[in-house]
Amino acid sequence: MPAADTPPPAYRRRADAERNVAALLEAAAASFVERGVDAPVRDIAARAGVGVGTIYRHFPTRADLVVAVYRHQVDELAAPAATDAGSPSAALRAWVDRFVDFLVTKHGLAAALRSDDPAFLALHASFLDRLVPVCDGLLEAAVAAGECRPQVTGYELMRGIGNLCIGAESDPRYDARRMVEVLLDGLRPSS
Repeated sequence: MPAADTPPPAYRRRADAERNVAALLEAAAASFVERGVDAPVRDIAARAGVGVGTIYRHFPTRADLVVAVYRHQVDELAAPAATDAGSPSAALRAWVDRFVDFLVTKHGLAAALRSDDPAFLALHASFLDRLVPVCDGLLEAAVAAGECRPQVTGYELMRGIGNLCIGAESDPRYDARRMVEVLLDGLRPSS
């Protein structure tokens, strides 16, 4: 009989499976950034340190893998970040920086999500449902602290940032981060 502090064998397998899935999602995300969503599955498996069969066991189709990577990235963005920001506006800027990373580095993911594949239909709504409240909360805290003008909603800010990030990955002359900084500077209360 196992000791009281030793998890049962099924729990250990479950933890291993969770680690495998997390490693797969991270490896797939990195591969998608480098090579697009059509990155070879064998390369993703090698990067994650698992066999190709493990990928197909968890994600039977490429669409399943793309959806899982997208949801995983949205979950990370929706999770409260441990930050030493020091102020609500600094916390907002730190989150916006992560949001810009998400938007600019998802090479090929946006095109895949716009496809007619039914696996992708609910993702945009899920994206908004998860992230708009996060952005709203950060904006509300900055407004309450007197560090941000109250006229902008989280949805509007995210939409503006999204529009500023369009094409940034394919045009080296365009600096989306600099333009987002200009947008955020415009949220400061007038003196």
